[in-house]
Order: sequence, then C-alpha cells, then structure tokens
Amino acid sequence: MAETATKPAAIYGAIASVIADVGAVGKDKLNKQQGFKFRSIDDVYNALHPALAKNKVFIVPEILEQTREVVGTTKNGAKMTLVICTIKFTFYAEDGSHIESTIIGEALDTGDKATNKAMAIAYKYACFQVFCIPTEEMTDPDSESPEVPAENMSNRSKSGTSGKQTAAKKQSDPKQESKSKQPEVVEENPTGQITEAMLNTIRAEQMRTGVTDQAILSRKAIKAKTIEEMTVEEFKVIMGIFKITPDLK
Repeated sequence: MAETATKPAAIYGAIASVIADVGAVGKDKLNKQQGFKFRSIDDVYNALHPALAKNKVFIVPEILEQTREVVGTTKNGAKMTLVICTIKFTFYAEDGSHIESTIIGEALDTGDKATNKAMAIAYKYACFQVFCIPTEEMTDPDSESPEVPAENMSNRSKSGTSGKQTAAKKQSDPKQESKSKQPEVVEENPTGQITEAMLNTIRAEQMRTGVTDQAILSRKAIKAKTIEEMTVEEFKVIMGIFKITPDLK
C-alpha cells in the first residue's frame, strides 16, 4: 500500500514569501544635524506589516525571563534601570504550523519604559533575522576624527588593581553636551580595558540606537573580539561614533 505523502508545513513557504515581499528597506529618514540618511524602525515595521498580512503570518511573543537592575544615575540624578528580557517569538501560518525564535532584548530607561523598549528591540531583531531584513550600518570611523571627553563619575571597581588611576578630562562644548543623550563617560581602567561602567554606557547606547555587537566589532579601529574585551581607546572611538548615530524611531 502506497504511503500518503506528507504535506509540507505552510509556515516555511509563508516565511519565504514574506522575505520576497519585504525586500530591502531603504534609508529614507534624514538626520538634519549631520545631514545623513538612516533607516528608522517605523520604516521596517511599515514594510513588514503588509507582507505578514498578505501571507497570513502572525507573531506571538512570550517573555521567558526578565531581570531588572538599577545600574546608575544620570547627571540630573535620575535612576537608570536596565531591563533584560528573554522572549520567545512564535511565527504562525494559517494551518497552525509555526517556527520559534528566542531573542534577548536589553533596554535602559530612567522612567517606566525599559521593559517596553526591551520588548520592542527583541521583536525588531527577531524579525530582522527571520525575514533577513538588512540592518542599519554605523558611520565609518575613518570618515571623521571625533574627540570624546572622559569624565570621572564614580570610584567603582577599584579593588584588585595596581598603579595610579587617572581620568582624562577635556573641556567640552556646552552646546554639544545639551544635544547628546549619552550617559557621562566613567573613569578609565589603568589596565587599558574598559570598566564595568563603560560597558554599561556602551549597552545604553546600543539600546538607544539599535546598533549590534557585530556592527561595533566590525569597525576597522576595533581589534577586540568581544565588547567586554574592548580597550579604553576603542571605547572612545565607539562613543564618538555613537554621538552622530540617531535614535531608533
């Protein structure tokens, strides 16, 4: 007796069709201060929504784990909360077949929006990866020579170190400071490797801009293999690039 052929699950063809319908998302937004174009999160969602509807695909999120920690304060005294969510996204087709994608979303906020931001970031990158949507690239550091001030914020993580600890202090432009949303830069590590506070500063900027670890580590000026292994000099280069990188929209 001949075996009945198994019909392929509809979700696989539906995902491929969504990829074909979405295509590339152009950089249509203009940064008025620096005059360069960028791709906003709204551009990505607006391109993705009709493709999902056309191919009858919907996405259901489920928070598997969440952590919340106050990691510092801003120069105005507001508490900065870091939220990390592990979220499973299930992509369903109309026949009930589905695939799953588990993503970690991180966000910093001084109010009550950290969880919302973490969920939005996780959703965005789940869609980027499943539907192969191109992501925004950072500005090439070779196109500029940024000068970033390093200011002493705290005396954390001093145990177990030797030598004299110093912080490079430069006079900054008050007008430029008012435009920047970056947390203040913390003291330098005499070993040359970034401190925990510097790492938190980088993570905060990644949440603000949506820039990935891979995008940072792919820069010509960065020799470190992971963000945690970056040097203070590499930190200064990256913070200079973040200064001209627009917020997620």
